[in-house]
Amino acid sequence: MVARWRGWRVVLRGSSASAGLTLRRTGPGLFAHVVYRPQFMLMATFAALIAVGTILLRLPVAHGVRTVGLLDALFTATSAVCVTGLTTVDTATGFSRWGQTAILVLIQCGGLGILTFGVVAAEVLRLRVSLTSYAALRDTFVSEQARSRLGSAIRGIILMTAVIELAGAVVLFAALGHAGAGGDRGFSALFHSISAFCNAGFSNYSQNAIAVRDSGPFVLTLMVLITLGGLGYPVLFELTRRVWQTFGRPRDRAVVWTLHSRLVLRTSAILTFGGAGLLLLTGLGDPGLSRGGRLLHSLFQSVTARTAGFNTVDIAAAPLSSLLVLVLLMFVGGSPASCAGGIKTTTAAIWSCRIPGWLRGRHDVSLLGRRVPDEVVRRAGTLVALAGLWNTFGVLLLSISEAARPGVGLEELVFEQISAFGTVGLSTGITPMLSPLGKLWIILTMFVGRVGPLTLALGLFAHHHEPVRYPEERVMIG
Repeated sequence: MVARWRGWRVVLRGSSASAGLTLRRTGPGLFAHVVYRPQFMLMATFAALIAVGTILLRLPVAHGVRTVGLLDALFTATSAVCVTGLTTVDTATGFSRWGQTAILVLIQCGGLGILTFGVVAAEVLRLRVSLTSYAALRDTFVSEQARSRLGSAIRGIILMTAVIELAGAVVLFAALGHAGAGGDRGFSALFHSISAFCNAGFSNYSQNAIAVRDSGPFVLTLMVLITLGGLGYPVLFELTRRVWQTFGRPRDRAVVWTLHSRLVLRTSAILTFGGAGLLLLTGLGDPGLSRGGRLLHSLFQSVTARTAGFNTVDIAAAPLSSLLVLVLLMFVGGSPASCAGGIKTTTAAIWSCRIPGWLRGRHDVSLLGRRVPDEVVRRAGTLVALAGLWNTFGVLLLSISEAARPGVGLEELVFEQISAFGTVGLSTGITPMLSPLGKLWIILTMFVGRVGPLTLALGLFAHHHEPVRYPEERVMIG
């Protein structure tokens, strides 16, 4: 006998002599609420990829001069999948060529997202893809205008990625011929091209990009790849269409840009050149560099601080003022629908325009002649608040876990925390010295920074409407 009462199913089994009573929940429980959300699907794919990467990097064939422990393998796999670049083991000597190839595959899969490959494979094999997976991909990579043609957009993303990375590898291969960095030119060129476009910051040189900083073409190519990877696929698609429209059609036709692309391009330019100017002013760079070299490397570090993680100067020797500039750039990060982390350029632009508007008594947020919807403004404010709370708690936790570490100051912990959250990968050199608790926290922070704190919050907390609205009463603030 089966009966239902207030969302519970009562099941009576057996005869009267050996009857059994079972209570089962008929409504959607907490697990169902979480599993069938696109946000959870996004987090689950990254977590599964990290688990697979940890197993691969724990294999003896992946190790270099020494055995890589479980925690270091987990740290490296998370850093690769979350395209961060922080390492506790030297990639050049700690991993064999097989291990470096596994890291490269993890970077590529993490940059695009394993769901992307799943959707393309399913379309090739003519398999059905769940609406949850489509929704997760749509919210991650595709703009509002392209949501009706998700399949073609995903194929275009993979094709564009392959073309840019192969072109970058060719240029880097030629540049390495004059850099004198040693090693396999072909593998190094491909490794750095994928790592740069995916904004990962991994290098198969022990000194990172310092080993090839004297090669101007190499450094400039890395900057171009990092910039393209940080703009986001919607902007790259629109740039491609606008270039084709300009040169392939009559010149008298107007080229109309979306607000998103205009905002991303302008904000990225302000952060890149403004950050380079501040880094140059604060004295970033080695004293032995020429004026042109200081200008080039200040521009490079301004670009790479927005989630790429390569370094052509010694970050540990940088002045505190330069570290503060880098922290601000890392906190903002790249743009939506890209491989970058941080709060994103559009969020920073909306938030920076929201405060002056409030001070002037304006309720709407207007950018470049367009009014931003209130829902987007609220999400931007929520994202900034969550990011601030997460990083504040992270610095507090690291200051407790690393209290016994000699020579580790608060500025190094702040830099490490923001670098992990922004999935940047720059470090003052304290990453290998972190305690196990500190490493686990940085692992979690890299994961949150990749999927986004707002995505994490929306995936874990159930949405419900309050049945009761309480009386309103004002509170004094300010």
